[in-house]
Amino acid sequence: MSDKAIDVKELTRTFGSFTAVDHISFDVTSGEVFGFLGANGAGKTTAIRMLIGLLEPSAGTARVAGYDVYKESEAIKRNIGYMSQRFSLYEDLTPRENIRLYGGIYGLTLKQIRERTDRVLTRLGLGRVADDQVRSLPLGWRQKLAFSVALIHEPRIVFLDEPTSGVDPVTRRQFWELIYEAAAAGTTVLVTTHYMDEAEYCDRISIMVAGRIGAIGTPAELKQQFGVASIDELFVKLARPGAA
Repeated sequence: MSDKAIDVKELTRTFGSFTAVDHISFDVTSGEVFGFLGANGAGKTTAIRMLIGLLEPSAGTARVAGYDVYKESEAIKRNIGYMSQRFSLYEDLTPRENIRLYGGIYGLTLKQIRERTDRVLTRLGLGRVADDQVRSLPLGWRQKLAFSVALIHEPRIVFLDEPTSGVDPVTRRQFWELIYEAAAAGTTVLVTTHYMDEAEYCDRISIMVAGRIGAIGTPAELKQQFGVASIDELFVKLARPGAA
């Protein structure tokens, strides 16, 4: 099996005369934490929707967890986890019920669901609120629970769409500790974020600009290559060149 968890070549998506994703190429190694950055409208969301099997590309190729995005989108969905900033948990259900629900959706056995429910609740320290509605929990707890639910079926790859948006700095640090634990266990992590300091935590990052990849590499490599002191400065330089 290839050590490339994600392998993208010339991937393109057009909507009529508008090109949202314009011949992008990159790969992500198994167990890597890869930051997928870009300003709003740069094409990140469209690219991710193609990679997770929700949108067919217009051209190019991509394999995710070893599966072809054109022919094997259902297999891709079974082998990835996904956490959206907008929707990841049912707020009128309890943490225990959410874990059980997603465990069933991902095809786990009843024994696996019981074991992993106990493991997640213990790991996150949610035992005393396991049967409270999710909407009553602090945002940081909800975000960490959503991440754990995305990993409940032990996927090869997890896609995280702005997972720390709106949470405090301490919770953000705790969340990144969970990301590192997942990566150390062999899970590939592709994460989008608008916090440029978080980009520094990634093994490598790419920055999309107007549908194309404007830069890709380790944070240290890119700072040296572009002669900037921070990823934030690099982001502004690429995304808003007139402001640099």
